[in-house]
Amino acid sequence: MSDDTGDAKRLRRHDFPVLRTLPTRWSDDDVYGHVNNVVHYLLFDTAVNGWLIEAAGVDIRTLPAIGLVVETSCRYFAELRFPEEVTAGIALERTGTSSVVYRLALFGAADPPAAVGRFVHVYVDRDTRRPVPVPAEVRGALDGLAPR
Repeated sequence: MSDDTGDAKRLRRHDFPVLRTLPTRWSDDDVYGHVNNVVHYLLFDTAVNGWLIEAAGVDIRTLPAIGLVVETSCRYFAELRFPEEVTAGIALERTGTSSVVYRLALFGAADPPAAVGRFVHVYVDRDTRRPVPVPAEVRGALDGLAPR
């Protein structure tokens, strides 16, 4: 994803190999009547980890290596509101030896994204917390996110 806001706004559902529908909850709306910014990160996290568990065919919480989020970002373009269903788009920006960078988007009813984000997972040994290679199960799942 480019750092240019215009490029991020031009993303559409078809730019993401994985789309996951997530409900909003009554408690997601804040006093201003829209989904609070922190909820966007919860939606990103839920989409990525839910997809990873399904695509890897294993509960990622049981692997000897765990993915820690070491960097996040989110750009907000439009409001989301309860009871709107949100479509989360997941794409692969880059895979390293011990890291994965995801390009993410949240769509409401309209096709332009309401928000575009980025997550960086670094895989570490569960006990020592030292970086280790991305687990084979996760790497296999990432094949489904290959850029189109």
